[in-house]
Amino acid sequence: MKYPNFDEEKKLWKQGYDIVVGIDEAGRGPLAGPVVAGAVCFDKNFSIKNLKINDSKKLTEKQREEFYEILTTNKNIKWGVGIVSEKVIDKINILEATKLAMLKAVASLRDRHSGRGNLNSGLPRRLKAPRNDGWFLLLDGNFSAQGGPASGWKIPEKSIIKGDQKVFSISAASIIAKVTRDRLMQKYHKKYPQYGFDKHKGYGTAAHFASLEKFGPCKIHRKTFYPISEL
Repeated sequence: MKYPNFDEEKKLWKQGYDIVVGIDEAGRGPLAGPVVAGAVCFDKNFSIKNLKINDSKKLTEKQREEFYEILTTNKNIKWGVGIVSEKVIDKINILEATKLAMLKAVASLRDRHSGRGNLNSGLPRRLKAPRNDGWFLLLDGNFSAQGGPASGWKIPEKSIIKGDQKVFSISAASIIAKVTRDRLMQKYHKKYPQYGFDKHKGYGTAAHFASLEKFGPCKIHRKTFYPISEL
């Protein structure tokens, strides 16, 4: 099996970028709950030899949880998460909400490791950019995270299709985003047990559709998503 590698990070380090941040999201497709992004930055002396991580979708839940613990406790790894609620998704659309979650994750990484708290509450009018000297963002996908709420950001970035399968820091970010979101959906299951969020995490499964027909949508359903928008 081919695993994600450090090639992109190493090239950028050689170009003088000291803080290379991998970014990925979880939860663009579900009918309920937030979209969550992870941001991860490795120190240059970190060795990936014994850490065979991969795109979170290719891992079991147990593997994701094990890697999450490693990624969030290692002193040579900086990380952050960004969470955007279903209400904001309905307000600004899922693409813009995904970008906002990614930018919040970068801001969270900055603030978490500088002791400044986080920027994940509410919808800020402006997300203050980290100092961009030496920063570079690697995104999973084919779009820019900057512009909109981050119109003042001028951080170099590169979008990589299937980056979570190729780039080590993006793959790590995908794990943090997925585990964070799954844990949130487990909590929502306790509040709304009739929908089975602990099983499908808000995705459009047959069981989820059946519960929607029986109970209708709840507060965390995305009202602009079909078929909820037709109910």
